[in-house]
Amino acid sequence: MTRAPVVWFPSVLQVVECITWIESTVGYQSLKTVFDRTSAHINLISVFPNPSGHYLHIRFAASTGDAMGMNMVSKATNSALHELQRHFPQMKVISLSGNMCTDKKPAAINTILGRGKSVLAEACLPATVLAQVLHTSASRLSRLAHAKNWVGSAMAGCPGMAGANAHAANIVAGIFAATGQDLAQVVDSSACLTQFEVGENDSLVATVTMPCLEVGTIGGGTRLPAQRACLDLMDLNVDCPTEHLSRLITGAVLAGELSLMAALDTDDLVSAHLLLNRAAVTPSSPTLSVTANEVVEAAESQGLSRAATHLNGILARSDASGRLEPPHPIM
Repeated sequence: MTRAPVVWFPSVLQVVECITWIESTVGYQSLKTVFDRTSAHINLISVFPNPSGHYLHIRFAASTGDAMGMNMVSKATNSALHELQRHFPQMKVISLSGNMCTDKKPAAINTILGRGKSVLAEACLPATVLAQVLHTSASRLSRLAHAKNWVGSAMAGCPGMAGANAHAANIVAGIFAATGQDLAQVVDSSACLTQFEVGENDSLVATVTMPCLEVGTIGGGTRLPAQRACLDLMDLNVDCPTEHLSRLITGAVLAGELSLMAALDTDDLVSAHLLLNRAAVTPSSPTLSVTANEVVEAAESQGLSRAATHLNGILARSDASGRLEPPHPIM
């Protein structure tokens, strides 16, 4: 995670002196000592000073364990600024955040240097699967990706990776809401580069690159009961659960890109929406078509013991038939 305060100096010479000190071994270690001291879970990785006249934007990047870490990094950066001010008393802190972080805004610096988790996912689909399941071909999908994700986005003036995909933000937003992430960070976390290439024997090699997924499995909205339950359903009882969550999100984005692009290529998008038009569904507190016991048994059969435990807890809120009743009508 990153935080980039902006500070001011009376002269550009002092700006250069500060940059020289930050980039020296002594200066960096001094900042790292006070920075890392603020939490047992934080570790300063780099400090990137970027001058503009009398102003200096200083981008601190740190690992924050399984937390998304925005508050953790802000606290540590504040301590580092006090240390910096001790060595440069004429320095004035303009703002703890100078927008070079960059948080909740599409920014090239996030896609180039990364922010949060940087993940790549790949899938190779044989020609038979493309024909029988998606009813298309590698060459057609590759051409569509070029015309839509590259040319179309460029003509629209989409900034960088924000437009180099079909609908990555849909998947990111859905999972963020379900798992208690910061919804405003969908803006930068959905930066995604989708690439479709023709592989051997007319297979399709599909990849997505997501350089700045800002996610966590502890802290913030992940403490909310419903969001905690969703995280537990993902069976994140592994080493580095936040990294695992970021992989799951990226894999879901890849699946979503393949699905939408295939639907566009075969002209199924509108017909599918009309066929499944939610307006035609009667909002009369419908029940799920599967019993809670069946869901628990399915979870246990897949080795998802923690998910089964949480689902068992839901049984107490189901009706006499064992079917789960939504709290509100589905609209």
